Amino acid sequence: MTRDERERGAREGREDTRAGDYAELAAVGPYGVRPGHALITMVEPHPGHEYAYNRWYEDDHYYAGAMAMPWMYAGRRWVATRDLQELRYPEKSAVAQPVTAGCYVSTYWVTEGRYDEHMKWTVGINKRLNRDGRVYQDRTHVFTAFQDHEATVYRDGAAGPRDYHALDHPYAGLVLQVVDADGPGRRAELLEWLRSRALPRRLHGSPAAMVTIFRPTPLPGDRMTYVKQVEGVDTRLTLLWFLEADPRSCWGRFEGLDAEVAESGLGRVELVAPFVPTVPGTDRYVDQLR
Repeated sequence: MTRDERERGAREGREDTRAGDYAELAAVGPYGVRPGHALITMVEPHPGHEYAYNRWYEDDHYYAGAMAMPWMYAGRRWVATRDLQELRYPEKSAVAQPVTAGCYVSTYWVTEGRYDEHMKWTVGINKRLNRDGRVYQDRTHVFTAFQDHEATVYRDGAAGPRDYHALDHPYAGLVLQVVDADGPGRRAELLEWLRSRALPRRLHGSPAAMVTIFRPTPLPGDRMTYVKQVEGVDTRLTLLWFLEADPRSCWGRFEGLDAEVAESGLGRVELVAPFVPTVPGTDRYVDQLR
């Protein structure tokens, strides 16, 4: 859009959306379907604000603060009722204090190679939402990080949904696992051990169809102040286990992940947390969080 067109639009009372730029932007850069990056955000609504937080997130923020943004092409929300929170371990977690904190987690895929473009938009839109009073303040970000995709391990090889389908496929549960390597120099070794040995062994015959592995990236300096800087950027791996069964029905398969990693000598597990999917547009499970 030229300057004259913008000025004419302003005189006629039309907002300048720079619509002409979209055709140019669409013609350049990566536009594949692989989840090259993810946003994983685990949040605790403050006591007494559970219903209001859920309605704000589902009715407004999930769309205006996430899915409506460029290059964020898939998303899903998950919830941990009190009985699911009580399955979490280890008790002393570097991620959640107490380990039960963070009863909602939202997961989003971002197109590979589009992290920088997406971050510019997300910082800008969240500043605008905050300025316009559309950010719910009575909540705590327990574990919020943009992440780069490292690997996906499948139970059934080439059969079944791929990782880019994972947030649209009707999986019955999710297990969030956070692992810290014993120092930055050992993360690559930890990743290889997980990818080639530990995860294939755990996935075999299990209700988990796949595990996606990500590593966190630092948040930009101009991020919103209510989101703390990411920890463990050089050492941490985040695993998402996608389950075809309710995690309560198969939790025995997820016990001992901390001991398994410790025995490898490569790192330590900081969180293993089960969730079930929310039912969009409803307050299902909200009365079961405490």
